[in-house]
Amino acid sequence: MKRHTKFMATAVAALAMFITNANAQTASEPTNPSRQKLGIGVNLGIPTADGYSFALGADLRYQIDIDRQLSVPITAGYTALKIKEDFGGGSVGYIPAKAGLKYFFSDTGAGAYGLAEAGAAFGTNKGAGTSFVYSPAIGYAWNNGLDLSAKYEGLSKDGANNGYVGLRLAYGFKL
Repeated sequence: MKRHTKFMATAVAALAMFITNANAQTASEPTNPSRQKLGIGVNLGIPTADGYSFALGADLRYQIDIDRQLSVPITAGYTALKIKEDFGGGSVGYIPAKAGLKYFFSDTGAGAYGLAEAGAAFGTNKGAGTSFVYSPAIGYAWNNGLDLSAKYEGLSKDGANNGYVGLRLAYGFKL
């Protein structure tokens, strides 16, 4: 692995351990008993690089609420970018592992939000290697667990960039 990929993987792991420890220390607070959520999402998008026709993926997102407006999401899944027939067909897949911050613009813990995540994307095709992945998004989460967001997911490796603009539709469960 490249040095920056090892750094990102270590940073994501350290953040996850820190948040898990902080959450364990404050789990007994009666003011906000449901501090953790698990979301299942489907992603559909349009790639930004020539040669690809669409992006399709699924993910799991573990979310720890710091307070009603700020959360720490940890996301992993699988995404495939379909290669156009003119460029040989097939697909390129990767497994993104990301952590970030999610900020709700309302103090209710629902409604409109902004999200920023970063991490590593592990290529599933032979010789694909590992890329830096980042994903800014804006979205809306309803109190019933539904979540819809518009996002960009970018991949960067050895000076080359790729990504897609898409939608994520998800359902979240309180743990």
